[in-house]
Amino acid sequence: DRIINLVVGSLTSLLILVTLISAFVFPQLPPKPLNIFFAVCISLSSITACILIYWYRQGDLEPKFRNLIYYILFSIIMLCICANLYFHDVG
Repeated sequence: DRIINLVVGSLTSLLILVTLISAFVFPQLPPKPLNIFFAVCISLSSITACILIYWYRQGDLEPKFRNLIYYILFSIIMLCICANLYFHDVG
């Protein structure tokens, strides 16, 4: 269970970092306002996920919230993939 948490958490963190960097760098400088808005939305979603994870680790949330946390992290991963595809003009 701990290994799954570490893998999902590190994958999500890495993808968020790549997305935030891509929002400011690609396709050219200065960044497009829509890219910045997309990055802010992803960051806000990530903050709520971090708060839920913190509460879960403190024991304030019941174990059934673990599935909700996984769902939120999966949604953030999918949002990051969509954002990166948009930033790099793929498709």
